[in-house]
Amino acid sequence: MFVWAIIGIFVAITIITNTIKIVPEYERGVVFRLGRLVGPRGPGLFFLIPGIERMIKVSLRTVTFDVTPQEVMTRDNVPIKVNAVVWFRVMDPSKAIVEVENYHLSTMQIAQTTLRGVLGQMELDEILSERDKINHKLQQIIDEQTDPWGIKVSIVEIKEVELPDTMKRAMARQAEVERERRAKVINAEGEYQASEKLVAAARKLSEVPIAIQLRYLQTASEIATEKNSTLVFPIPLEMFSVFKQMAEKKADQS
Repeated sequence: MFVWAIIGIFVAITIITNTIKIVPEYERGVVFRLGRLVGPRGPGLFFLIPGIERMIKVSLRTVTFDVTPQEVMTRDNVPIKVNAVVWFRVMDPSKAIVEVENYHLSTMQIAQTTLRGVLGQMELDEILSERDKINHKLQQIIDEQTDPWGIKVSIVEIKEVELPDTMKRAMARQAEVERERRAKVINAEGEYQASEKLVAAARKLSEVPIAIQLRYLQTASEIATEKNSTLVFPIPLEMFSVFKQMAEKKADQS
């Protein structure tokens, strides 16, 4: 009798375990009855018919996975290695179980092939400068392909673009040359603007000749404040014109 009691308790526990199911808020239980789809159940407590109904749990939380680095040949024949990150979640648990064998693996494979296909149609400069546009395009394509499985791909982000060492050196040289070109252009523009100001100043000073002497005296005064150099101060020839005029008047009077 004791052995039969133990067997009875074990059978009861087994029946209760297979009958009573509890599914948390972030999961759904896809139920099959004699092989036919009944539909998702949960969250919470529900019952299954032992031996007739079977349940498969499906998580509804957002799943994140890294796309394995892919070797891509760009449209301008530059070999690069690219990896990305994909965020997706199950929107229809029944389709995720019935329509595809392994929705997680299938989504990952589609992300890899789509990444190679899209980047292979672009040039290197586009890949490096238009990340947002590429991410949006990848998200649209992967989401459309996984939609029949009840999957919603919300975000796709290119994580890293690895360039060959030779291409890195070439881009560094190009950037250095570009910086030198900009520096020369800025310097030339500064010289041109300065020359325009000097021409305008020369024209202004030519209107009043004495202004040149005043400017000269101002410059000499600024140099003299340093007190670390000898200043040779030439006498302007215009100062002798006064003595010349005086001599000419005396000569006329005599």
